[in-house]
Amino acid sequence: MQLTVGRIGKPHGIRGEVTVEVRTDEPEARFAPGSVLVTEPGAAAGRAAPPTPPTPGAYRVPDRLTVVAARWHQSRLLVTFEGVHDRNVAEALRDTLLVVESVDIDPPTDPDEFHDHQLVGLVAVTPDGERLGEVRRVDHAPASDLLVLRRPDGRDAYIPFVRAIVPEVDLAGSRVVVDPPTGLLDL
Repeated sequence: MQLTVGRIGKPHGIRGEVTVEVRTDEPEARFAPGSVLVTEPGAAAGRAAPPTPPTPGAYRVPDRLTVVAARWHQSRLLVTFEGVHDRNVAEALRDTLLVVESVDIDPPTDPDEFHDHQLVGLVAVTPDGERLGEVRRVDHAPASDLLVLRRPDGRDAYIPFVRAIVPEVDLAGSRVVVDPPTGLLDL
């Protein structure tokens, strides 16, 4: 399973450096010099695919990008990739998603910490065993992470991923126990 660790933003300067919207808890590890990141197929969402055959001078987003350097500047991560030496090439990378394979990521050492891909697909049940739905995704909100459950009736329910409401995550049993306060599932 591929996990998105960042999205390339606008160029920074004229020498190929780009801003990266970080989507990982470990940016220092994911964007360390020498790291190879896969670009999402159909990268640069919202833009037309490169012309076929390529026009002279056109740049095609490669399948992989190797980090040459990364640094923080005014709360933004700036990254230089191998082969990206000017602003025009950096601009061609805009909106490209950067991904890694989940098997390449070490499991968390804290037993109360989970990667999103570990939670997606788990069956949500009440403490009494009543099925509430399936975890469809994890949204990272400012106050707390939210488990997005696909309810049996097809609606989505947003469950704050806090111990008071989600007292148990059983990865081996492919389930998560949810003890929702009254009315939470009716929203």
